[in-house]
Amino acid sequence: MRVVSYLLCSSLLLPNFAEARTKLVALPEREKTVVRLDNPSATLLEEERVLTLQQGVNQIDFSWKGVQIVPDSIRLTVLEQPQAVAILNVSYPPNEQALIWEISSPQGQEVRVRISYLLGNIDRLVSYEAKVRKDESALDLHSFVILRNFSGENLPLTRFQLDYGDSFESAVLTGETKRMHSFTAANLPIQKHFIFDAANMPWEPKEQADNVGIPVQYVLDNTAEKGLGKHALWNGKARLFSEDGQQSTIFVGEDNAALTPVGQKLRLKLGDSRDVVVTQRKMSEQRQNERRNFKNEVILYDLEQVMHVEIENFKSQPAVVTLREPMPDEWEMHDSSHSFERKHSRLIQFEVPIPAKQKVKVDYTYLQRNITQ
Repeated sequence: MRVVSYLLCSSLLLPNFAEARTKLVALPEREKTVVRLDNPSATLLEEERVLTLQQGVNQIDFSWKGVQIVPDSIRLTVLEQPQAVAILNVSYPPNEQALIWEISSPQGQEVRVRISYLLGNIDRLVSYEAKVRKDESALDLHSFVILRNFSGENLPLTRFQLDYGDSFESAVLTGETKRMHSFTAANLPIQKHFIFDAANMPWEPKEQADNVGIPVQYVLDNTAEKGLGKHALWNGKARLFSEDGQQSTIFVGEDNAALTPVGQKLRLKLGDSRDVVVTQRKMSEQRQNERRNFKNEVILYDLEQVMHVEIENFKSQPAVVTLREPMPDEWEMHDSSHSFERKHSRLIQFEVPIPAKQKVKVDYTYLQRNITQ
């Protein structure tokens, strides 16, 4: 990319536009470059340059042959003495990847400007590495940005800014892929959750030919109180390592972390565990409120259903089990041994703490309404 300028003088006769452009003199290189990565779908580049203006109307030529710039996103802002300098217009020469600003200056002077534009074919991924304490009470979270630059724009010593973490400086040349450290959050408290989804998992695990494993997650809060909470955490691949007690780590799992806004919970799946066993049964069901037609045939009724869940923790540490229970279209809860959260109209969820080496029972009774015969 190049930026050049020249002075329009009334005594200078230009035979045609193409010849005028060949006489332009290149300005000094940009002094500062910032790439903003805080929008997942677009990359904004801001560069600062010092323009040497002469008295009168100056033309500033900006071209980007071979660079993937969105032309109508290009902006020029005067940072110093803006009241003394006026941008008169901007034109786009035909069949060229270029534009020309006309700038009026009351005197010969140097002015600092910022040129900004959206840059295409440059994207980024976010990845995480988590090192979990041996007792699984906390973890250290490291975030990295993987920048892939196929824009045609070389980015020497550029400051990169995200919507979280500290800004950082690096150089990424065109065609290069680079992994850069973004932030570290140490000693984040976590909980280990076992997820039992009654819609997908067997209710009687002892009757299965193979041992039934229950999906396990590490859960941490994206809040300032728990060591995060400054910004949303982008979605990205997360690799989990655990201390092995010998000043080293072992790889324990990999997950795709979801976008986690401030105040929400980041969940990192580990795999399946057989340390917790969940057995669920329907204890009884009873028809109620039968409605009949003129032939005395039942056409509509309600059904009261009694559910019983036993959760046994074989671990030597406490556990938290998330019970996800599907519900019918129309229902109302009559009784429940534990509090629950209505995730949506057809799903409720219990969060049940289980002491080490103990068993907990969850019972609930609900009425399914308006069942057709």
